[in-house]
Amino acid sequence: MRLSAEQLAQISALTVRHYQDCAEDFREGTRGHDVSQNIAALLAPIQATAPFQILDFGCGPGRDLRTFSAMGHTAVGLDGCPRFVEMARADSGCEAWQQDFLALDLPPERFDGVFANAVLFHIPSQELPRVLAQLHATLKPGGVLFSSNPRGDNQEGWQGDRYAAYYDLNTWRALLTAAGFSELQHYYRPAGLPREQQPWLASVWRRTD
Repeated sequence: MRLSAEQLAQISALTVRHYQDCAEDFREGTRGHDVSQNIAALLAPIQATAPFQILDFGCGPGRDLRTFSAMGHTAVGLDGCPRFVEMARADSGCEAWQQDFLALDLPPERFDGVFANAVLFHIPSQELPRVLAQLHATLKPGGVLFSSNPRGDNQEGWQGDRYAAYYDLNTWRALLTAAGFSELQHYYRPAGLPREQQPWLASVWRRTD
């Protein structure tokens, strides 16, 4: 059943409210997470000359913005949660945009890379092709998209007061390919564990035209 405009607005509002209400706890709980593997996976295939222009899509409190900036890149954050955007600006010193993921306003061909770490699974499946097309358009030709999402069997719905969609690899490949991306690699996280203990599917894609 297709979601109505009112249902989509509710999904955005309630999911953002969840993060707004737990922003401080979220920052403290994720501050020490090691995502260096994911950052390296995004940066390695970028073919531009450094420093790169990076969009941290779903930047949260700004942890990874600080990392990109410390590496010498120009990083811009984007999040729907007002408190996260405030934190990201203050903690990283980087530019950060507050935008609803379902009502994006992105500049064309601005970024060498888009880092979408633990965020795209919050977008309802019916809207995901449009959002992926917008991310494709904000990348420079040949630019790179990194995504990491909790994997599943293509189910979606409310998880408490957050909306989430959980894809398997084949469905995720089909969605990204239809949006104009070619796969560079995929892997499961955390590294070094049996597959049943690796809930995260990470993948890297190049914009094709």
